[in-house]
Amino acid sequence: MTSHDVVARLRRIAGEPSVGHLGTLDPMATGVLPLVLGRMTRLAQFYQGAVKAYEGEISFGTVTDSYDADGEPVPFEPSCDLQSLTLESVRAAATRFHGRIEQFPPPFSAKKIKGVPAYKLARRKVEVILKPVEIEIEEFVISSLADGRASFRAVVSAGTYVRSIAHELGQCLGCGAHLSSLRRTRCGDFRIEDAHSLDDIARRISAGAGLGDYLIHARRILPQMPAVTAPPEAAARVRNGNPVNLPEMSDAKLVRVFANQFELLAIASRIAGTLFQPKIVLISPGAGAKTPPHTESDAGAE
Repeated sequence: MTSHDVVARLRRIAGEPSVGHLGTLDPMATGVLPLVLGRMTRLAQFYQGAVKAYEGEISFGTVTDSYDADGEPVPFEPSCDLQSLTLESVRAAATRFHGRIEQFPPPFSAKKIKGVPAYKLARRKVEVILKPVEIEIEEFVISSLADGRASFRAVVSAGTYVRSIAHELGQCLGCGAHLSSLRRTRCGDFRIEDAHSLDDIARRISAGAGLGDYLIHARRILPQMPAVTAPPEAAARVRNGNPVNLPEMSDAKLVRVFANQFELLAIASRIAGTLFQPKIVLISPGAGAKTPPHTESDAGAE
């Protein structure tokens, strides 16, 4: 399944036409795919820089054109024997992949070249030359090595291609490598422990139950932003998109504005002091509360 497939299926299951996701997974990957429903799709922009955590496996000895198990093997002249690989040597090579580094995206990626996704050009056998991008790897730990396969866990910045890490690790060791499995365990604040499968959601809906228990509480959304509860008169101004003074004394540029404990009205931008301008209004005048972000597990992606 692609991320788009997951979104389309949830639309059918929940009967909600407006559904989006907060971070694409590669087709072979599984794990956390946070989904946003209804008006909450407008919050997706605030999750673009979310840190991701993964666990997976790297297979040495074979290089593929996509840098993962979905690709086709490509010729490679190894400069080392697989039998000579040790856990210590792999861990030593892995230390290069830490901190802020430049990374070349794989040819089969969504990166665009003159407006065309690289993977479309690669499928046509057109040479793909991508510029390196700066990423940050907070953690890349090789936990075990057996039969030419290394298990790992990683915590990386948005825009990082784990399959590029696998490919480059193989190049460093001289034996070649590709990413053979990948599972995302965290996407921003959304963790695998809190996720639900599409089948679970479908069974719940078919049994006549709502999505309530599967939805993230509004107060847990975007916790890095201060939260302020607007008095009734101020809440009415927020609903209409008007500037308003709010009892928020920090120096944060963006705040979450609530009408009560549950109803997230808007994301507001500080103009000066305690004067704020609603940037995104989630509850319009006379409307009820909408559904908050939701997490989904075991979904493949684009």
